[in-house]
Amino acid sequence: MSDTRDDTTEAPASRDTGQPDGGVAVRRPNLAVPRALWRMVRPDQVGLILLLYGVGCVAGLATTRATAAGTRPQIAGGALALAVTTATVHYANEYADYETDAIAAGSEFSGGSGALHDYGLPRSVARQATVSTAVATVPAGVLAWLSGVPPRALAVLGVVLLLGWQYSLPPLALAWRGLEVPTNALVGALLLPVYAVSVVTPPTAGHVAVFLPFTLVTGLSLLTTHWPDREADAAVGKRTLPTRLAPRRLRRVFLVVAAGYVACVAVVVATVAPPTPVSVAYLVPLPAIAWGARTFTRRESPVPGVTAMVSLAVALGVAWALEWGVV
Repeated sequence: MSDTRDDTTEAPASRDTGQPDGGVAVRRPNLAVPRALWRMVRPDQVGLILLLYGVGCVAGLATTRATAAGTRPQIAGGALALAVTTATVHYANEYADYETDAIAAGSEFSGGSGALHDYGLPRSVARQATVSTAVATVPAGVLAWLSGVPPRALAVLGVVLLLGWQYSLPPLALAWRGLEVPTNALVGALLLPVYAVSVVTPPTAGHVAVFLPFTLVTGLSLLTTHWPDREADAAVGKRTLPTRLAPRRLRRVFLVVAAGYVACVAVVVATVAPPTPVSVAYLVPLPAIAWGARTFTRRESPVPGVTAMVSLAVALGVAWALEWGVV
């Protein structure tokens, strides 16, 4: 995802400067640690995650007799628990990707925040932030439960937390084993909205099915965002799909997933019969998907894939709001 670097600092050419714990000898601005913590939490990604949480909550409300007024406390509690969980996962990713971020050029939507290197801070800052926010998930979960979030939802969030950590941290370090795309898509595009649905109503197979197309589009987005980081990832031994597969094979993977999206939409519409606005929303990312099919691995920019994902997320939000009667 995108991240705007602070122009008041100078990005280092290398992390090997003799500083303890990997710190980089650059001028530190005032409030360097708070600024780095803010950037490492990835506010733009948190915003998208909360958008998806809202989409899931509205989808749950649109398919149940529960009212918004009656579920506001638990929706707020669920959002709090999700925000803390997201923070610890993002800090863990920043800690694991410290070496990659030192040499990755990144793009407007890919790569880490680069905050530790920009501010000359040691890797331990990310580790301490990971541990602190991990501890904070416990009281956040208790508050969510007291606000009315059912145990079923907290169980889903627990799976999100564990997979989020294991995405980048040992012992599994899934992102380092070529599993970054399926893991991230499963957690961020399927389990996340299912968690949101679970906050307001017991999820059904239909609730899971209607978010499967979004999961596939997210997979396309992830392919395009990991592509620009392939050289930096390979340099530190991070074996992502773009480091394992040749460009031609990666394009085939993209086309297979894109075809899978079309097939998945057809099956979901035919079997689950989602509301008409939702069925129409599935058409929204098709132009961006076609754009990505033409440019993936031929250009560094992940914009086509990200556009497909974000446009579908927004379209689904509008569609479920229409079905619920909000707009």
